[in-house]
Amino acid sequence: MTTDKNGIPLSCPVAGANKNDFKLLRETIVPLGLAMPGTSRSMCLDKGYDFEEVRLLLKELGWIPHIRTRGEEKIEKKNKKHPPKRWVVERTHSWMNRFRGLLIRWSKKVKNYQAQIYLVFAYITAARCGLLG
Repeated sequence: MTTDKNGIPLSCPVAGANKNDFKLLRETIVPLGLAMPGTSRSMCLDKGYDFEEVRLLLKELGWIPHIRTRGEEKIEKKNKKHPPKRWVVERTHSWMNRFRGLLIRWSKKVKNYQAQIYLVFAYITAARCGLLG
């Protein structure tokens, strides 16, 4: 899943549980579009995406990769200059888990499940923007 820096969900492809996350990267970020000329977009990823294939794809699509390398967490725990940003995505996952239809997948068809995901995205976005009471 992709979120912005405020935890607003942007995209979430659906695949089987046995597929590595980095293999779905193109399907995850292509709906976000290419970076506009003259602007820079940063993509923060965890160490599960530490592959040269991922770095090349991000550069091809106009993104600046910020990928944790293996072993970097141990160094950062000792040197706390920058707070971690992973909690933003984890918080959004927690918000999505409040919807039982997503937490326990009842939908058999991928299109129905994807529609549920985007309905929850719309609800979370409306709630974060203060549109719900």
